[in-house]
Amino acid sequence: MAEEDAEDAAAQGASDGAVEVEAKPKKKGLAGKKLILILAPIVLLAGGGAGAFFTGALDGLLGKTEPAMADGEQGEGEYAEEDRAKEAAEAVFFDLPEMLVNLNSDGRNQSFLKLSVSLELRGKADVKTMESVLPRVVDNFQVYLRELRIEDLSGSAGMQRLREELLLRVNSAVRRGTVKDVLFKEMLVQ
Repeated sequence: MAEEDAEDAAAQGASDGAVEVEAKPKKKGLAGKKLILILAPIVLLAGGGAGAFFTGALDGLLGKTEPAMADGEQGEGEYAEEDRAKEAAEAVFFDLPEMLVNLNSDGRNQSFLKLSVSLELRGKADVKTMESVLPRVVDNFQVYLRELRIEDLSGSAGMQRLREELLLRVNSAVRRGTVKDVLFKEMLVQ
């Protein structure tokens, strides 16, 4: 019997040791969770700070200023009220005749574009120049517009691309930078 009691005691001791071994991995898992709880906010703060730095949100706090402009140049937001009023008073618009063109389509269905455009000129002297080259401008517009597809005109990005292309074409027809902007008065795709 004494031997059996000794074996039982040894088995109990072995099982107690097994319990202690199992308890240690649980502590390691708890340490990993603590590490995550400590590192996660640090990583989030560092990422947020980097994002704020690269977007320029911290420029005011860091004391950064706009780069100096050359003489005669004005940056955005630096216009005085007088300059804005003067520019608005000097704005000259030239209306092009209404254009109706058929768009490039793959199937039997024909699509048409009705376009009415106004050009913003640099000054009143440019009106005579535009009148003299008007047939060339209309021809450049017609050739370009006939090659467009309906997909090219979809969305605001399509409208912006069309504006940029028309501005490029009208300035190449005039052979000077007399046109500042192309303004859409009417645009109908059917």
